[in-house]
Amino acid sequence: MTNTHCLICHDIIQPSIGWISIFSKEKELLICSICEGKLEKVEGETCRICSRPFQFLDERFKHDDLCHDCKRWEEDIDWNGYLTFNHSIFTYNEFLKEIIATYKFRGDYVLSRIFAPYLINYVNKLNPDLLVPIPLSEERLYERGFNQAEALIIESGLISSRLLTRTHAEKQSKKSRSERIHIPQVFKLDQEMDVKGKSILLIDDIYTTGSTLRHAAKLIKGSGAQRVHSFTLAR
Repeated sequence: MTNTHCLICHDIIQPSIGWISIFSKEKELLICSICEGKLEKVEGETCRICSRPFQFLDERFKHDDLCHDCKRWEEDIDWNGYLTFNHSIFTYNEFLKEIIATYKFRGDYVLSRIFAPYLINYVNKLNPDLLVPIPLSEERLYERGFNQAEALIIESGLISSRLLTRTHAEKQSKKSRSERIHIPQVFKLDQEMDVKGKSILLIDDIYTTGSTLRHAAKLIKGSGAQRVHSFTLAR
């Protein structure tokens, strides 16, 4: 048996030995149990729209089944109802922050293999018509060499639909919530792709304020899509 190394820490993975592993089909081992244990899954009660966990959220920022941020988005007539639901897998802790930095900024494309099974599982449940990666600006794409959202789709063996292109290059992470809401539309839609009546799944790495995903959802739904969901690795 050849040794398998963890894609994160690069240590040799020690497979568990027992009745289950002996009699079940062995899944591909990509990360060790230590690294897997450092990933915090989004669990328990969450916001109906953005997947924000309610477990440690102050009651002042919880409004029935919505978090405070989503309540404000939904109360704004310019943004109400565009994003149906965002499904996030993990909380954005320091460990995942480092993984995503390695993935995005240091060009470690292979890390997309770790998260591919989660996307496949969600796509099988949702059965969307199109999987649309959130695009990078030309400048960011040149810097990184690949779009991490599209890499996740491709590594999952799924078809990526380049429905959107980015028209606004400035990083939104530097902006306040108000600035993010009021900037002009940051995406452009490929007019040759028909989205009328279709279910669209947007793919991105992190859900922070939801501004990027809502800009994309607003454009797509305004062009006739039936519903727009999103999938992100981290919340």
